[in-house]
Amino acid sequence: MVLCSFCGREVAIGTGLTFFKRDGTAMHFCSRKCEKNQFVLKRNPAHFKWTAKFASSAKKKK
Repeated sequence: MVLCSFCGREVAIGTGLTFFKRDGTAMHFCSRKCEKNQFVLKRNPAHFKWTAKFASSAKKKK
């Protein structure tokens, strides 16, 4: 299983979305919510409590 590029959750096989950048790297998303937050809204995952990246950045601040 791969991890979502935005929220850090595991993406089950056969589900989710995969986006390939021009340089050949793949970005995996568990839902359209994560894809829109990354590309359309250009949000930072460290600012949302429901992402794993927020939890890791919150630990570093303490």
